[in-house]
Amino acid sequence: MPTRPNVTDDPVLPPATLGGDKKRSVEQIALLVFIVVPFVALLAAVPLTWGRGVSWLDLGLLVTMYYIGCHGITIGFHRYFTHGAFKAKRPLRIALAVAGSLAVEGPLVRWVADHRKHHRFSDAEGDPHSPWRFGETLPALMKGLWWAHIGWMFDEERTSQEKYAPDLIRDPAIRGISRHFLTFTIVSLAIPPLVGGLVTMSWWGAFTAFFWGSLVRVALLHHVTWSINSICHAVGKRPFKSRDRSGNVWWLAVLSCGESWHNLHHADPTSARHGVMKGQIDSSARLIRWFEQLGWASDVRWPDQARIDARRNPAPADAA
Repeated sequence: MPTRPNVTDDPVLPPATLGGDKKRSVEQIALLVFIVVPFVALLAAVPLTWGRGVSWLDLGLLVTMYYIGCHGITIGFHRYFTHGAFKAKRPLRIALAVAGSLAVEGPLVRWVADHRKHHRFSDAEGDPHSPWRFGETLPALMKGLWWAHIGWMFDEERTSQEKYAPDLIRDPAIRGISRHFLTFTIVSLAIPPLVGGLVTMSWWGAFTAFFWGSLVRVALLHHVTWSINSICHAVGKRPFKSRDRSGNVWWLAVLSCGESWHNLHHADPTSARHGVMKGQIDSSARLIRWFEQLGWASDVRWPDQARIDARRNPAPADAA
């Protein structure tokens, strides 16, 4: 049987994303900037808002861009590209790749490779971002939470995209979107000030739109996403059987677009719905349902009652 060619060595097919097997210093510096600057803006948002508020335009840009990027990550990068929870027609496939890229969370192929490796070694040796990496004592867990939330991204070693995401590398369009992550980052940050400036016809309108719709939005989305890696693997109820410590954290459900129903996800990774119990809000699953009804998505892996019951933990759910 012929072997699959090494894509990264093929002169016709460029590497899947930026960089090679190790993160370069310039990438680590850029990553630091993308983390620190939006976070500083998020901290500055409270005193700046106090007593003067935020305009409806800026708030609308923040919310709209936030949920476009959030659903691009949860539906696109995560449930579709990583786990194959449904099949998508080509236009939807490209749209999900672009929407996820607007979240400014890294190139698509790298994101998927990291997450597939996480599931293979979840909360065990080899997991890129387990909060239990350093042990179970309180000091070790505090260190682990920091690692799972942010620290792991500065690790010099990088997950092999050839090993964990060969299917995406073989798709020229997806490989191209992944390689142009910086372009999509610029577009993502530029849309709010462009809209804000045109609507208000002022530089100040462009600046406030950039502050709220770009910087604060990116920081908020980053920390919500990273909280799934850290908080949802340290605390939360565990009504379903999984081989790790993934838990459900209800207060992150709306902001995470349903991703914080994390225990079911690790019990049944290919499920298109994560919030399967009564009252569990999962906007990502709702959108997938609409895609299915429109004929854009098919073969959706919806969990039926038998599938849910088979994964239910017979013991009482552990409380956080």
